[in-house]
Amino acid sequence: MTDEHAWMRADPGPIPTVDLHTDRAHSARVYDYLLGGKDNFPADREAGDKVITDWPTAHTATLAARACMHRITRRLAEVHGVRQFFDIGTGIPTTPNLHEIAQSVDPACRVVYVDNDPIVLAHARALLTSTPEGRTAYIDGDLRDTGKLLAHPVLHETLDLTRPVALTLINILHFYSDEVARPLVQQLVAALPPGSFLAVTTGTADSAPDEVARAAQHYRNAGIDNYQRTRRQVEQFFAGLEWDEPGVALANRWHPDADGPALDDSEVTVYAGIARKP
Repeated sequence: MTDEHAWMRADPGPIPTVDLHTDRAHSARVYDYLLGGKDNFPADREAGDKVITDWPTAHTATLAARACMHRITRRLAEVHGVRQFFDIGTGIPTTPNLHEIAQSVDPACRVVYVDNDPIVLAHARALLTSTPEGRTAYIDGDLRDTGKLLAHPVLHETLDLTRPVALTLINILHFYSDEVARPLVQQLVAALPPGSFLAVTTGTADSAPDEVARAAQHYRNAGIDNYQRTRRQVEQFFAGLEWDEPGVALANRWHPDADGPALDDSEVTVYAGIARKP
């Protein structure tokens, strides 16, 4: 009998050789630094330290956003029964990753990760540690090329696109303007079957306008575009979808864990929300 899961236990071979451009800051590595990770370089730490100087709670806000991703994934799997996830803008693997949260609910969950950052590609093996019952896969791709992503054979080999899928866009949309991001999200949602979900977390200056404005300028000075959105602007990504409670909310107010840290709104600069495609 053929072991259909043998590929997951096989040696994936050497990590791909990629140019990490370590001489300049990178959004994924700055985020990793703010999380307290080690996959970053002097240029990333320099940019991160400037952000922290003008925004002392940046580390807290970043941890709150990451924790919210965990809650989003768990709610999609536990409450809404989602078993397939299409995660675009994955970022550097940080345990627990999305598939680890989903597969803790149901080991049969399947996840396709997408990112175009060289540092994420170099660590992609950490995203392929699926349970034997489920499956994970990685596509080296760009959110801006939705047609290529939706036609990619890895997507179709891993997920059944006739059944509901959760499209998760976690901390990626704030790197794109509304003019770029909205059509991309609309195209992706349109390609998913009824019963699918859109899940978004994205940056805002609503709760700490002065601090975020200064931090955003440091990102731009480091060559990293960023666009902070109001709650209303975030809600517009979900046009035509059915809200899951409580709609769009600051990450600390989106289904907080009872035993999690109590955070003031000014410490959190990310909105979160999920909604269902009817």
